[in-house]
Order: sequence, then C-alpha cells, then structure tokens
Amino acid sequence: MKNTRASQVFRSWSHRDKQRKMSVPILARLSQGWDEKKYQMKALRFHSFGASSSVLRFEDIAMPSAADGEVLVRVSAAGINPSDVKNVQGVFSQTTLPRTPGRDFSGVVVSKGRYAGKQVWGTDPGLGMTRDGAHAEFVSAPAEFVAPKPESLTFEQAAAIGVPYTTAWAAVIGAAQLKAGETILILGAAGAVGSAAVQIANWKDVTVLAADRHSSPIPGAQRVINTSKEDLRQQVLDLTGGKGVEVVFDTVGGPMFEPAVRSLRLKGRHVAIASTGGSRVSFDLVKFYHNRSHLIGVDSNKFEPGELTRIMTELNRGFEAATLQAPKVESVRFDHAILTYEKLTNQTGAVKQILTFDAA
Repeated sequence: MKNTRASQVFRSWSHRDKQRKMSVPILARLSQGWDEKKYQMKALRFHSFGASSSVLRFEDIAMPSAADGEVLVRVSAAGINPSDVKNVQGVFSQTTLPRTPGRDFSGVVVSKGRYAGKQVWGTDPGLGMTRDGAHAEFVSAPAEFVAPKPESLTFEQAAAIGVPYTTAWAAVIGAAQLKAGETILILGAAGAVGSAAVQIANWKDVTVLAADRHSSPIPGAQRVINTSKEDLRQQVLDLTGGKGVEVVFDTVGGPMFEPAVRSLRLKGRHVAIASTGGSRVSFDLVKFYHNRSHLIGVDSNKFEPGELTRIMTELNRGFEAATLQAPKVESVRFDHAILTYEKLTNQTGAVKQILTFDAA
C-alpha cells in the first residue's frame, strides 16, 4: 500500500529528465523576478501526527516565496535528523499543521539579493515546525540561517552537518566555554552530535574521553568508556588522576546523568541536550553545590539568528581547513523519503540519510 501511494504520486514527475526540463526555465524566470507563487513544487507533507507510514505523503504545493531578509533555495540535498522523525510523530508542541518537514539542507539560491546564485547550506530551527521545511524541491529561510557551502563538501555532505554540528558547537564552545588543555567527557560520542563534538574538541586542543554503549574506537577520543560494562565515574576518575573532567557534554541523560555529573572536577560544567528513557533525573544536590558544579541546557530549537550565523561561520572555517570532516552519508532519492522515514523510526545508524534532488 505504501509503495503504491508513492509510485502513484511520482508517476508523472519522478524521472530525472522530466524534472530537469521543468526546473531549468523556472530558475531563469526566478532570476528575472518571476512570481514563484504561480508555480507548483513537489513536497513531503503531513497533515496530522503519527507513524511516518500513515501520515506522510507527497503533494504538489505552491512554491514558497522569499520575504524580506530571506532567501529561496533550490534544494539539492536535505538531511533527515532523528528530530525530523520525532516531529512527524508529534513530539514537538510548537509544530503547526499541515507541514513539510526537514531542517537541514543544501542547494543553490535562486532569489535575488544575498547569496544569489551561490551554493549554500542551511539549518533553521523553525523549518518543519512553524514554517515549511526542506524536504521539498524549494525552501525559503531567513538569510541568517544560511551560509556559503564549503568548497570541500559535496551537497550531500553539506546537508548532513546542520543540526549535529551547530548543536555540538553551541554546547561545547558556546555553553561550556571549552578551553585548550581541558578534558571533556562526551556521552553518546558515537552519535551524530557526539561525534561532531569530538571533532570540535580536537580542533580546540582538548582531551576527549568518550562514553558509549560499546568499546569500539571512536576517532579523536583518547579513551572509550563502555557504559554498559564499566563504571563511568570511576573510569573518569582513574583516567584523570582522581580529579574529574572540566566539562561533560551529555547527549544521553536519563540514568547516565548522575554518574556523569559526579564525574566533574571542582567548578566543572555539565551541558545537557537530551534525556533518554524519561525527562526526569535525580542527583545528589548537596554534592553538586559543594563541587561548585554548573548545569547548562542547550536546545537547538531555540537558536537565534545572530547566534546561528556566528556558529555557521566558525564551522565553515573548520571544514575549509579540513580540521572538521563531514559525517558518512547515504544518498536516498526523494521519492524514497517515506520509506526512509520508516527505516529511521525503527533503527539508527552511523550513516546519515540524505534526500537528493536533481542539481540546479
């Protein structure tokens, strides 16, 4: 049934030659100030919350327009984040319907003004929630949430860095104020955000202790602590001469929160971005304040334009200098988007799923 629905919608437009014949004249007209609202585009849509297979569908909708301070981008590639899947399921209360999902993208700006004709990448906290997202042929976004695509990255790679790398930077550099010579403990270091944080910490000459549910080596980590077999706090103390770490970056939370916060040295900073297995945690408050510890929360959905602009500029420096590396990606044709959402609902992996469109 699911495959039938997708094939019916795509029967008249999924072939690359037919799509290319439509798109080239459109781009020429847009560059001349043509009214994009008169043209239809293909988009992934949901009108209610629920399982991806039940609520997602492909639709023809009006192309978005670029308001003042915004850019219109012909999407070349768009990443699917775990938060996109959760958004479709109804996890985020701010999401309004109907909606096109997708926060992270790369492509070519086809509107006049800033970045006109340039290859860009972008990530917008509102995309897919309070405004239509990037899982469509075109997307409009505030110019502050868009940056030039590093020449060292492909469109697919650029579409994979948005949420993971901006969140990691905001946490370890912005919130934790990580400094050269310090030691950081990263929980969930093998995940998308965690592995980005490892790279950023390496760039800033920080020692990385990684924690995850396995013992496999994690590039850039001095040591991997297997939290399914080892005592996290004791291992951290053993590795730091009994002092603990200056910073904990916690992408896990839940039952790992207390041993992580107790791994901090005097005046240490604990930055949390998630809590698996439940939103409530418990810890010894007396020991916490006697240690003069700091607890800081970071929410990538609350990024402000100026903040995100600064982060994206710094990340571009890292990618252009090859100090940062894009994650592994797997390209998926846009007409397979619903199947890919279903796949990510049931499993996670080290390879980022990227929806691809014909190049502009």
